[in-house]
Amino acid sequence: MEILERLTLSQRRPRIAITLDAQDPGGYSKMPWYAVRQNYCEAVWAAGGLPIALPHHPEAAVDYLPLIDGVLITGGDFDIPPHYYGEDSVHHTVHTKGNRTAFEFSLTRAALDANKPVLGICGGQQLLNVVLGGTLIQHIPESVPNALAHEQPNPRTEPGHDIIVAAGTLLAQIVGAGRLSVNSAHHQAVRKEGSGCLINAHAPDGVIEGIEHPGYRFCLGVQWHPEYHVTGGDKKIFDAFVAACLPD
Repeated sequence: MEILERLTLSQRRPRIAITLDAQDPGGYSKMPWYAVRQNYCEAVWAAGGLPIALPHHPEAAVDYLPLIDGVLITGGDFDIPPHYYGEDSVHHTVHTKGNRTAFEFSLTRAALDANKPVLGICGGQQLLNVVLGGTLIQHIPESVPNALAHEQPNPRTEPGHDIIVAAGTLLAQIVGAGRLSVNSAHHQAVRKEGSGCLINAHAPDGVIEGIEHPGYRFCLGVQWHPEYHVTGGDKKIFDAFVAACLPD
């Protein structure tokens, strides 16, 4: 059944929580402010969802759950503090936002415990992997020999490199292809996948580009930014995620 037909039956769009970025004073406001790129919200809306942005209150993660049907963990220009995945050393390129990570960690853990669909994008995929017990590469250029330019020089609206999609995975089922062209805007990546996770995609240089956990209703992470809709496969990811958030 097509998602719009199911929406007619359910009488409402599924409510998709979108995690916000947090910025220090300057630019938009002289006070601290939240931000989210419009294309995250537009991609959710185009797929049939109702985007809902959530402020960073880690202690309120469980209270948000009755209000939402799924969680989209966004990316951003920051990194997860390495102590979250058991590392004491911090690479000099690592830049953290402690309260944002604390909130996203609590919200993601609560959503998984409630078996609500979760989609992690770029840094959101990294966060999802850490929540599931995995680890991260702190800086790809110093850890991966002959690495691709994972922080692509061309616009994010264009592909940066291809990825190989693992056969038999949820991602393969969604995109219907064994190879995709994706954009790329990250200097970190999954090192070791979380417990029970499957690696569903990797770049030609071996960098992990996607994870999923078959033990949950919908638990998918991608290292690129499908909200830009660079290819048709990107839109299919949002369609599948929002469809998973619909009531049965």
